[in-house]
Amino acid sequence: MKSAVPAKKNVDTPPTSSRKGVSSRELILAHALGVADASGLDALTIGSLADAVGKSKSGVFAHFGSREDLQLAVLELATRRFRDRVILPALTLKRGLARLRAILLNSLHFHHNITGGCLILQAAHEFDDRPGPVLEAVTQYLQGLQRELQRCVQHALEADELRENIDPELLAFECVGVFLASHHALKALRDPNAAAMAERAISRLLQNAARDGRN
Repeated sequence: MKSAVPAKKNVDTPPTSSRKGVSSRELILAHALGVADASGLDALTIGSLADAVGKSKSGVFAHFGSREDLQLAVLELATRRFRDRVILPALTLKRGLARLRAILLNSLHFHHNITGGCLILQAAHEFDDRPGPVLEAVTQYLQGLQRELQRCVQHALEADELRENIDPELLAFECVGVFLASHHALKALRDPNAAAMAERAISRLLQNAARDGRN
């Protein structure tokens, strides 16, 4: 008589306690991101977050360890959200001017549809005189975005879509400048036309750079 064969374990399925831990951390992070979007990273505290999600301070500490760790996790989540909603859709388009335009407009619409505007730009303002891991993370994000814009400009030059005297670094710098002006108009001036003005500025930048004067 054959002995019973033990049931095969599913090695890809984490234990129930592990799944609960992941869900708990994601719940805390989602709430923290909402707070940071509306009020900035400095508004995040372990205590207030624990109260908001119905957990003890020690329960939140178990996931993040410190307020700084929490801020860094929120920044990472914010950058992933930006990548998924702005960069990845643009990457489906042809390299060059079409992709550059898509990144700029996607980014503009994305940030103006979030309460409080761009979390990363807000964090840059909050932490610009406070050296440390948070400022380093913000700097890496902004440098990465600028490099991505420069690549798009370079590809557009190689495709003969832009005037040959266009400087990729300068055009990327000018595009980031539009984001900064748009963020200022939205946050500081409460200008309801901030998004429309930024879109017009982007359109003019690309039109002036295009070989045929169109964008």
